[in-house]
Amino acid sequence: MRVGDIVRDQLVETGHATRLTDIDALADLGIRAVRYPILWEKVTRPDGSLDFAWHDERLRRLRDRGVDVVAGLLHHGTGPAGTALTDPDLAGKLAEFARAVATRYPWIRRWTPVNEPFTTARFSYLYGIWQPHRTSFDEALRVLVNEVEATASAMAAIRAVVPGAELVATEDLGKTFSTAELAYQAAHENHRRWLTFDLMTGRVDKRHPFYGWLVRAGVAPGRLEALRDGRARPDILAIDHYLTSERYLDHRVECYPGVEPGHNGRHHYVDVEAVRVPHLTRRLGPGKRLLEAWRRYRIPLVVGEVHHGCSREEQLRWLAQVWRETEDARASGADVRAVTLWALFGAVDWRSLMTRREGSYDTGAFETRGPVARPTLVAKAAATLARTGRFDHPALDAPPWWRRPARVTWTTRTLREAPLPGRPLLVTGGGGRLGHAFSTLCHHRGLRHVLTNRAALDITDAVAIEHALDQVQPWAVINTAGFVRVPEAEHEHDDCFAINTTGPELLATACHRRGIPLVTFSSDLVFDGQLGRPYVEPDPTSPATVYGRSKAEAEDRVIAIDPQALIIRTSAFFGPWDRRNFLHDTLDKLERGEEVAASDNAVVTPTYLPDLVHATLDLLLDGEHGIWHLANQGSISWHGLAREIADRTKFSARPIVDSGGPRTDNSLGTSRGQILRPLDHALDDFVRASGHRPG
Repeated sequence: MRVGDIVRDQLVETGHATRLTDIDALADLGIRAVRYPILWEKVTRPDGSLDFAWHDERLRRLRDRGVDVVAGLLHHGTGPAGTALTDPDLAGKLAEFARAVATRYPWIRRWTPVNEPFTTARFSYLYGIWQPHRTSFDEALRVLVNEVEATASAMAAIRAVVPGAELVATEDLGKTFSTAELAYQAAHENHRRWLTFDLMTGRVDKRHPFYGWLVRAGVAPGRLEALRDGRARPDILAIDHYLTSERYLDHRVECYPGVEPGHNGRHHYVDVEAVRVPHLTRRLGPGKRLLEAWRRYRIPLVVGEVHHGCSREEQLRWLAQVWRETEDARASGADVRAVTLWALFGAVDWRSLMTRREGSYDTGAFETRGPVARPTLVAKAAATLARTGRFDHPALDAPPWWRRPARVTWTTRTLREAPLPGRPLLVTGGGGRLGHAFSTLCHHRGLRHVLTNRAALDITDAVAIEHALDQVQPWAVINTAGFVRVPEAEHEHDDCFAINTTGPELLATACHRRGIPLVTFSSDLVFDGQLGRPYVEPDPTSPATVYGRSKAEAEDRVIAIDPQALIIRTSAFFGPWDRRNFLHDTLDKLERGEEVAASDNAVVTPTYLPDLVHATLDLLLDGEHGIWHLANQGSISWHGLAREIADRTKFSARPIVDSGGPRTDNSLGTSRGQILRPLDHALDDFVRASGHRPG
């Protein structure tokens, strides 16, 4: 995909381009068919010759593993150099390429020559988001017809080689709703959403609502008449549907502060996600759109893409809803053949439609920020659904965010939050920063939990632990309790080891006996800081303090009792919800005009609490175990960290001095996968949330 002069390749950015093992990973899930790219622009060399070497290896592996391929030839792209979607000979050129691909891979039966034709036309020629960044509705319509004709020509070329080859046509069929004043605009958009499939199925005659629009845009009537013979008729319709696909138009722009209104020449109005509008809930969802498509075309359907770039449990909730509604549509008579996970290996910067290079990664069925693609909760759910039709998990007990009152951000009345239903998590250490952070974000993510402090649950008391587990009946335990006063630990050895070592040991014993997953926290101080490089998970511990020894011994005891426990090593965490951390203390001193002293010799990997908690919850939900290092990317000294935060605020000229001290580097690296974002991104968020004015 091109944005400006920059070409972005998801295969490269998610690592799939160099991981042949991904094929085995998806086959091991039980996936029977996969949409796979054989992209025109990637296969074509500058001299016009075709290089299939990369595809040969992967397609051979897919075939060997019994996975059918739906071949995609043009996916939100414009083809190789010298081609464009406006090219009058696009159909002939794509057909020539399609014939070459079919000749090389005659065993492929299903094809998508052009992915989401009108979505591509809108984003490139109407909205101006992708290359060539045009903003012409007429041009978008002309491009759409070009793409449909190219699809028809490509399929004719493919069928000359592979008789009986099937066309799988893809498009987003989101629906638009509106206030009464904007019903005319909603009607226009709802006619428009069918345009790709209407052109393909020969439905666009002179009575069609968009016939006049197409002709006025410069599409010759003869071209529309030629498509009436159904030459581009799909064998399968792939309905791509997202939470954001359904929209709501409202002329009352004053009710939506912060939302930029648009204008159609007649009304100013906002265009927002329909899932945030309470009275529409019963009219939304993929099941209703599937039934609409079935009743309109009577062509077999698949759900073409199921993806939600959000936290792990919300991804699961969306998959579960799509599966359930698909089953309901089938029960109502729709011929729905499959549900498709997208993107299997995640997506980079897709939340901004790749218009910003931020490196923002959203997991798919697999997490790829590691040495191998790691199946997530979504992958495990998909495999079970495909095998049994059912999947149970405590995260499914509570409604998803798009069904909870907090989703409604534009309203004149207060919507009450009901208590979350279902099986809870038990979170210890409610008196500390980490426990508070877990409680805050569990609530945000719709994960029912019980937060205990030491008065409610003393983790050094085995009887108290058993009583708490009997009362709460948690599906997992997250232990955030700890003795955190590192200097005092040298003189309070017994208390430190009781809380940091005996407590996790007793929790592990009780949880293991009941089959309850346990998460507990360790520290970068299990290392002495003398290795000379960032520490990774397999490195032997070498604590230089009582505190570090208490954590190292806790790790050994917990793993010996329960190898399936999840142990998170982290470092120097800071967050937006409390003022008891180094960064808040630094900012407070700078604000008062006081000198800040921090060591330039002690190097750490600071960790933003929201990032730490989100990642820990995702790992727990994925069923991960063992030791994981979770810290934001980037090593820095305490002095450097103070300077970084000062530079981001109005205090960059205030004095920050080096307090000296021994040279240590307790940076945490990882051999399991870096799943926290860069430190500078976290610091930017911290400043925005801290209440201190940026410089």
